[in-house]
Amino acid sequence: MTTAAPAAQPSRSPLSGGASLARMGLLLAALALLDAFALYMVYAFINDGVWELALTIVAITLMINVVNLRAGLYALRWIAPALALMCLLVVYPIIYTVYVSFTNYGDGNLLTKEQVLQLLAQETYLPEGGRAYLWTLFQNDNGDYALWLADEEQPDNAYFATLDSFAAIANASEDPPPQYEGYRQLSRGESLRAASAAEKLRFGNEDSPIGIASRKYAGEFAQRYTFQPDSDAVLDNASGLLYYADYSSENPGQFVNADGESLRTGFIASVGLKNFTSFLERDDIRIPLLRIFIWTISFSFLSVFTTFVVGMFFALLMQNPRIPLRKVFRTLLIVPWAIPGLISVAVWKGMLNPNLGVIASLLGSVGIEPPPVFIDPGWVKVAILLVNLWLGYPYFMLICSGALAAIPSDMYEAAEVDGAGKWHQFRDLTLPLLLVAVGPLLIASFTFNFNNFVLIEAFNAGGPPMVEAGTLPAGHTDILISYAFRLAFGGGRGADFGLASAITIVIFLMVAAITLLQFRLTKGWEETSENV
Repeated sequence: MTTAAPAAQPSRSPLSGGASLARMGLLLAALALLDAFALYMVYAFINDGVWELALTIVAITLMINVVNLRAGLYALRWIAPALALMCLLVVYPIIYTVYVSFTNYGDGNLLTKEQVLQLLAQETYLPEGGRAYLWTLFQNDNGDYALWLADEEQPDNAYFATLDSFAAIANASEDPPPQYEGYRQLSRGESLRAASAAEKLRFGNEDSPIGIASRKYAGEFAQRYTFQPDSDAVLDNASGLLYYADYSSENPGQFVNADGESLRTGFIASVGLKNFTSFLERDDIRIPLLRIFIWTISFSFLSVFTTFVVGMFFALLMQNPRIPLRKVFRTLLIVPWAIPGLISVAVWKGMLNPNLGVIASLLGSVGIEPPPVFIDPGWVKVAILLVNLWLGYPYFMLICSGALAAIPSDMYEAAEVDGAGKWHQFRDLTLPLLLVAVGPLLIASFTFNFNNFVLIEAFNAGGPPMVEAGTLPAGHTDILISYAFRLAFGGGRGADFGLASAITIVIFLMVAAITLLQFRLTKGWEETSENV
């Protein structure tokens, strides 16, 4: 006799009958607050023209609402905050980097078009026939502001302007009085604190309003730039010239007039594949980038090779039971790994100094001229590889020591019976089995050194400079990540975030290719170990 399976219990949502009214109310209130805050942020971002971040906030907010209100997804509510942070801090920066790589984002084009128009709308000018005054800020008990206005050339000609009136002051003195018609003169510190609020106000009559234009002057100033959406242009009210938005020239993202003159503030605009094609078209980018790419590959490979070989050598050496005080020596060999990397780099920098360093002094004592490790590109690269060897070999020594301890000793005994010598045992037994355990770590180390920004920056900041780069910041020991950093944030020529983002995407594709190669090599090493 078979019994019927119990009916599946429907998943419960926060709005199901089993949930308490208090819990439902608390959840809905929390979601309402979250949605209200998200709407405010979306409005602010859209107003500034940051559409990509506004869409990200919308997607995250919808995800949190769906997860908390849909019955089938209610169990995911515990990881919803982590998913939201992952989208905001990981996924969005990746998408934004791709977006920036197709724009002219950089010095001179740091703001969106909407933000530039907002800044231009705040600029004022003194129209022909307008009057300017020296101003002093007053305030009454209700918090309303007023201005004491004085003629710079004739200080005894003074005026008092409130939010709705403007009147001349009879028998005015050169210095404003402490009190006037219920208003109190603010001190210098109070005026500075209140200036940001007072600058947004208009005083006097509606026909000729008076505004604060600077810390010294106020007057009948008018808005200088007016945006005209129909023609997508900015009108300069002072000169009467129209500045049209330019999207298609060699230097897009500018407001340009008929004479080719542009406003000093540009905006972010799309440049298509320009940042990527510049790798091939511009000599000051192509030549340095090719050299930096070759050095990056060489630096990563040689760093991994030398640290692995030296680490494996010490691991094999420390396995010999005839060596006395093996534990003491093993501990001393690990010391470089225990010291913070920046400190080690600074110590090596001092020791390699060709004038005052310990190594230079030792070489000089035996009549050898110390090498120019901070001037000659070749010697700088040798010094960097030496420092990286010091920092990296303890890691591989520990890994190889553990891997060697896991190899059965009877395999070596069988090899000796078959007549295999020490070299053949190492080549045909030890090394293949080591690569099975250490192989993935070798590729991971290659990926790490591919982006080893700290060592390059701390040792010599990518120097010495590369002449072929012209005004662009590039050095002989720069790797791709440090080159992208210098393009984005330094170099004395201004930032170029678009080009730096394009290089970052190239780096990402390279690292992804290395990761795929890792899987293929790991599989090959596993097959080799099965045949040992």
